[in-house]
Amino acid sequence: MTLSITTLYALPLILIWAPLWMRITMVRAELKQSIGDGGNPQLLLRIRQHGNFIEWVPFTLILMVLAEAQGTPGLWLHVTGALVVIGRLVHPFGLKIDNGAHPLRYVGNTANLLAMLSLLVALARIVLGW
Repeated sequence: MTLSITTLYALPLILIWAPLWMRITMVRAELKQSIGDGGNPQLLLRIRQHGNFIEWVPFTLILMVLAEAQGTPGLWLHVTGALVVIGRLVHPFGLKIDNGAHPLRYVGNTANLLAMLSLLVALARIVLGW
């Protein structure tokens, strides 16, 4: 079993994760701030942009692996994977300190929630034999 569909979506997610992590590292080095945000709003924002990615993506990929390994149709997995990538790509641009209602934040969150709902249904179908 190769899990090639999940792998296909894990690759761009790595490419989204890396800049989010690097942006934190650069500000930390500039501020000489090893832990926390030191009260710096820019660092706090970058930590949250990265943190939100880390809060969603690993669990989503685990569920995709479970679904793919148990025979979920490819189209289902491609739609789910595309939703995750799109959501994680746009969400950091919508996560603003001074604008909690930024449209890209809604797009990112909605895409991720739809991906999770899709995985919930896919896995429930397998477990319940639908």
